[in-house]
Amino acid sequence: MRIALAGNPNSGKTTLYNALTGKNEHAGNWAGVTVDKREALIKKNLSSDKELLAVDLPGAYSMSPFTSEESITSSYVKQEKPDAIINIVDATNLSRSLFFTTQLLELGVPMVVALNKADINDKKETKIDTAKLAEELGCPVVETSAISAKGMDVLVAKVAEVVGKEQFAPFVQGNIDLHSKEAVNTADRKRFDFVNGIVSKVETRKVLTSEKNKQDKLDAVLAHKWLGIPIFAVVMWAVFSISQAHLGPMIADVLVGWIEGFAEMVAGSVEDASPFMQSLLVDGIIGGVGAVVGFLPLVMVMYFLIALLEDCGYMARVAVVMDRFFKKVGLSGKSIIPMVIGTGCAIPGVMASRTIRNERERRTTAMLTPFMPCGAKLPVIALFAGAFFSDASWVGTLMYFAGILFIILGALLTLKITGTKVRKSFFIMELPEYKMPSLKVAFLSMMDRAKAFIIKAGTIILVCNAVVQIMQSFDWSFQLVEEGMESTSILASIASPFALLFIPLGFGIWQLAAAAITGFIAKENVVGTLAVVFSITNFIDVEELELVAGATEVAGIMGMTSVAALAYLMFNLFTPPCFAAIGAMNSEMQSKKWLWGGIALQFGTGYAVAFLVYQIGTLMTTGTVGDGFIGGLIAVVAMVAIVIGLIAKGEAKADEYALNGKVAAK
Repeated sequence: MRIALAGNPNSGKTTLYNALTGKNEHAGNWAGVTVDKREALIKKNLSSDKELLAVDLPGAYSMSPFTSEESITSSYVKQEKPDAIINIVDATNLSRSLFFTTQLLELGVPMVVALNKADINDKKETKIDTAKLAEELGCPVVETSAISAKGMDVLVAKVAEVVGKEQFAPFVQGNIDLHSKEAVNTADRKRFDFVNGIVSKVETRKVLTSEKNKQDKLDAVLAHKWLGIPIFAVVMWAVFSISQAHLGPMIADVLVGWIEGFAEMVAGSVEDASPFMQSLLVDGIIGGVGAVVGFLPLVMVMYFLIALLEDCGYMARVAVVMDRFFKKVGLSGKSIIPMVIGTGCAIPGVMASRTIRNERERRTTAMLTPFMPCGAKLPVIALFAGAFFSDASWVGTLMYFAGILFIILGALLTLKITGTKVRKSFFIMELPEYKMPSLKVAFLSMMDRAKAFIIKAGTIILVCNAVVQIMQSFDWSFQLVEEGMESTSILASIASPFALLFIPLGFGIWQLAAAAITGFIAKENVVGTLAVVFSITNFIDVEELELVAGATEVAGIMGMTSVAALAYLMFNLFTPPCFAAIGAMNSEMQSKKWLWGGIALQFGTGYAVAFLVYQIGTLMTTGTVGDGFIGGLIAVVAMVAIVIGLIAKGEAKADEYALNGKVAAK
């Protein structure tokens, strides 16, 4: 039997879905996190002898869809006809939630109301008469707390009871002329009046409106239009300081010790094998994958801290603070949400852009979201920050704010190219109440993301590093290259032409070019490939976040100055994301010209930024520009022209489709 989970955004719907199924789907503290339906069996200890399939639907405020994710919910409930509905109602905001509840009841599908966050009401001296509410609605009502899994067994038992029974609606709207704005408004007012009547009968709430509460006082500071930005900068600096300079390296030290011990054991067991097999296993597979996995504790601590910030309600305030700036560059306030989600992974971040109704804003958001450094880029940040700079924390923080800057500049460029005027828009977002974050939720979120990181390391990165090692070991005659002659290898011959393009950026050698190329498959590959091509098995000293030794020796090994290292870091962070994220961009943009324009913009941004960092930095440190200045300048100008042309063509095509649609409608 299929049980649909439907409710308003931020009602605890996905958290309840996780509690019922044992899954660990991402549950953000704002609307737009769930953008598609998800399915899983309810745990056997809850569903007893019946097999129940829970379907987590995107949050919706109404069965008359306003956004694409609301359309998914409306279409599924109306067309798929689930056996029952669990309507998740926010007990702390009963009047708003019950508007959607009454619409669901009118569908005639058996329903149980999960009165969620009931534990929060207890602290606020708010009481809800559940028996009276069930009587008024004509369906069972169960108090739940999704975070603590309270009431899950009773909820599932009630669902099993109502399946197959007839559902009656306490309020039936009747036929409405949807083309008449006045008729719709009148009908909505009647529904709200009906809901408010129910609330007045069942809810007893202690209200103090004469003074600001603690939530208001915190918002006055954290969401302040001027103080909000520097506070966010300090918070992100603290996150990077803890994850990459203190706690993360302490845990990583233990993990790297295990990896090194395992590498020594394997090396001892294959000492009689051919030098190639030894190199492939020890340097290519274990050394390359181990270099990436060695940064896992740093990534996990980062994920844990971000999950705490999301759960306590702070990240929603960041969205509000940034809204006023994004509106000025032609983006929707909703563009903030995909970009915040994108700090974990660019793929769900890009997918979250579908909540934006305006087509140009949605495409622009999908195109710019990958500029936010995701979890896959953290090992690259940690490596170069520790190897070439004394303070890893400010480098990571700088990369995040650089991402925000490039998003704003990219939006302005797109606005200029498409010739769109900035329109007045309203960003309506429900701010969740501040609360103590759940350590359990943050831990599960961290473990889920760590699992994805390890799976990628054991599949894509392992295979990629093995291929890199093989290509570096053989020439085109399939003869093993001699030690010190790796420049004659297959890998060197493929990467060398690309290295010429990188001379103006300060890293024009084939090893660095090869690492940058593999980074387009998965950004973690940059670290693994560097370990392989430079034959550095013990790749990191996690305590100092350095490669083998100090920054001076590292620069010698990799042939880079600190300025070139910063340029290389920014190139890898702000060029196109992994192939999977590009696939998500294609799905959300629904336009090949916009897709290629977006890829060109991303590559052009990464190249131009790396060029400026290296050339200006070299001029400041040596008094002269770096190698390849003229060629790099020509390349940057050419890329800008390509980006303008592709985005302009994409927008013109979109306008043509829109015009054809209007003509057809007439």
